[in-house]
Parts: sequence; C-alpha cells; structure tokens
Amino acid sequence: MTRSESTRIGLGMMRIATLEPNQIRDLYHGAREAGVKLFDHADVYGGGEHGCERLFGEALELSSSEREQIVLQTKCGIRPGVPGFDFSAEHIIRRAEESLEALRTEYLDVLLLHRPDTLVEPEEVAQAFDALESSGKVRSFGVSNHTPRQIDLLKMNVSQPLKVNQVQFGLGHAALVAQGVAANMEGLEQSTNRDGGLLEYSRINGITLQAWSPYQRGFFNGLIFDHPELSKLHRVLDKLSKEYATTPTSIATAWITRHPAKMEVIVGTTKASRLHEAVAGAEITLTRAEWYELFEAAGYQIP
Repeated sequence: MTRSESTRIGLGMMRIATLEPNQIRDLYHGAREAGVKLFDHADVYGGGEHGCERLFGEALELSSSEREQIVLQTKCGIRPGVPGFDFSAEHIIRRAEESLEALRTEYLDVLLLHRPDTLVEPEEVAQAFDALESSGKVRSFGVSNHTPRQIDLLKMNVSQPLKVNQVQFGLGHAALVAQGVAANMEGLEQSTNRDGGLLEYSRINGITLQAWSPYQRGFFNGLIFDHPELSKLHRVLDKLSKEYATTPTSIATAWITRHPAKMEVIVGTTKASRLHEAVAGAEITLTRAEWYELFEAAGYQIP
C-alpha cells in the first residue's frame, strides 16, 4: 500500500462515545496499523461539549512524536444544545481552544466550520482564523457541507486557503455526481442542481472533498449493504467483491476513491476491521464500466 492510498481514509470519531478507554486505544492502534493517519472529530460529538475529543485525549495521551505522525481534525460552529450555528470570532476561537484542551494537544492540523451559518460575517471568520493561525493553534482550515458560493463568500475576507470541504457522499447519497451526469435532462429529478456545481468547483480550486457517512443510504436511512430497496446494488457489490477477492465495503470505498476528484473517505466505525476494508478499497481502481454499473445499480440514471 502506498502512503497516498492509506491516507485517503480517515477515522470518524463520533461513535467512540460508547467505548471504554482500552477500546479506544485498540481502535486507534488498529487504524494506525491499517495506515490511517487522519482522525476526524467535532466539538459536538459525544454530547455537545467535546465529549468524544476528551475521551480520545484521555485514552491515548499521545507522545509528541506520535502526535506529529497523525492528522487531528475537528469541527466547530454548531451551537451545542440549541438550534443553529455560530461563526462569530468569539465562538470559533473559544471552541477551538476547548478542543485543544480536550484532545490534549497543542495544535489542530485542520479546523473545519461545521455546516454553513447563514448569519455568517466573513470578517468574523477571518479574525478567528488569523488569531488561531498566528498563535500556532491551528495549521489549516476548511468547511463542511458548503456550496461554492458560500465558500466564495468566506474567501472575501479569509486569507487562508480553505483546503477541505466535508460532504456526505457515497453510493447511497450520490447527488454530488448524479446531478452532473444527468445535466440538462428536463423533468428528471436527478438533474436538479442542489449544490451549485460543488464537485467541479472543488476540483478547479484544489479543495479536497471528504466523504462522510460513505455507506449510508440517504440521510441516515440505513447502510447500503442491507437496505431492502437496494437489492440490485447488493448483487453488483457481491459480484465485484468476488472478482476482486475483497468485500462489499472495499468495493463501495473504491467507488468513491476511483473518482478523479481524489476524495478522502471518513469512515465512522468502532471496528478496526472496517478501516482495513476501506483502505483495501482505496487500493482498487475500478474500470469506468464497473464504476457506472455500480452507479446505475444504486438507483441513478445514466442518460
């Protein structure tokens, strides 16, 4: 496995809230053995007040040398316990500093704005990012679930490159590519442009798309592997799994990593074996015919 292949996979930490410290350590070491170096957090995971970040930091107590070998990424902006979002400078700085304390680290490799705040004032975000960068507390920045125009609005004042946009994507939630495949098809729901050309915008501007919930059907409607409405997809996944001597999880991952946008895949799991399967999938290069066969089997139309 090459470094670039293994690092296309990240471990989403939302589900560690139910784990004991020894289980978190086992999951972490299993991820590292698979070649995974990206660990994705959010300040609201685990109860809203840095719960999963704190569990991670307390369980691992990473040495400085081990800390330098991994990428710690977290998100802020969702207001814990109440509806809505807060991209004010005060909120971003305070929550980032709380994340540092919870994770027991001196710096974050990546800080993402967690979903769009329609009340955002870009100069406030710029103020926060400048303060966090100049103090050495955050090394790079990004967003999640933002459209191209929302990113452009931030870039009016933010000077740092927005390197990452984390969006839901996979065979069960593929509008990111499906709308482009069916562009200009009048009367076809799939052709509705829901994100302003985010896929192409990201490729043009060098923004890495990170796929969250890559194996979910729709918005948390169950896993694609056992969803009753996806029997055709199950057959194709099983067929390709046999041909590549691998698993459906690996093939579903390969479908994402095959795209030339060079997306990363955030796997939210408490099983290191699932990460190994995902990393194995990143090593597979599906043919164009196989990619489109999976796409169609997932219920999308190819004109």
